[in-house]
Amino acid sequence: MGMAVLWGSPGSFLHVLLTLLICGQCAVAFSGAGQQETTCEANGSVYYVGEWYFLDSDHCTQCECTTDGSACARTECASLPAACIHVSHYPRDCCPICEKIGCEYGGEVYELGQHFQVNFNVSPSACHHCTCHSDGIAHCQVADCVPPPCVNPVYQKGICCPQCMDGPNCYVNASRTQVIPGGEPVWVDSCTKCRCHEEQDAGYWEGHRLAMCSHVRNCQPDEG
Repeated sequence: MGMAVLWGSPGSFLHVLLTLLICGQCAVAFSGAGQQETTCEANGSVYYVGEWYFLDSDHCTQCECTTDGSACARTECASLPAACIHVSHYPRDCCPICEKIGCEYGGEVYELGQHFQVNFNVSPSACHHCTCHSDGIAHCQVADCVPPPCVNPVYQKGICCPQCMDGPNCYVNASRTQVIPGGEPVWVDSCTKCRCHEEQDAGYWEGHRLAMCSHVRNCQPDEG
């Protein structure tokens, strides 16, 4: 009876000793498993389960420390806008960054909100007034130009409509070989006086480039 109490009772020496031995083995096993499953080593550092980090050797690879070890995935960079006019790529960043968006039109790039004109030199009425919108698209409207009051208009970059660089003028006659300036009447020979049409009358210039001439009756032009 006494032996049964010594070995089996909860307060006996043997019961206490066995309990300590068993718990000691559990603690060692738990400690060993914890060191292997609750941390990850990378970048020369130790990370705990649930922590995220980027690899020093590749800033595009991000990892999470899990109970099964490091789980990593490479970051996919988004495509930059087609009209990006300023790109930056910082050393610590994986992907390039678009700092400024613009609009590409006719082979040139414009900033957001910028107004510009495009002249294709197709005809006197071909002119585009455009604005670079926030969506990166240039929205344009076609404007008609008033026919210029001259026979030799010139298209200039940045100006919508052709300009009369020498001022208003017109042809003397249908041969279109002689040009006179607009304004005051001009004697084109000793018997003929011509005058260009008033430039304010834009409708006239649409189909007429010839001067209005008057001849002195019974007059013979001087030879030479």
